[in-house]
Amino acid sequence: MADTRSDRAATRWSALFGGCALRRHQPLLALVGLLCVGMGIAVAVLVPETDGPAWVMAVAGCLAAGVLLLVRIGLGLLRPGGGATP
Repeated sequence: MADTRSDRAATRWSALFGGCALRRHQPLLALVGLLCVGMGIAVAVLVPETDGPAWVMAVAGCLAAGVLLLVRIGLGLLRPGGGATP
């Protein structure tokens, strides 16, 4: 059976959107992780501690989100074949 125009278009779309987002967008996700960590540090330094629990939750949430993203990327790279792109 010969390739038709619709078959080629479907193959291009599946190649574009197929695969793991972690593999395709590692630099972007790493940047987002670093920005989250940086935002957590900036909030901890610049915002006064008089805001109480909201201040602590904001700092902890930003730091946790950034660290989780960076650890997930690191584990993906350490996994056998994780750094290779298809």
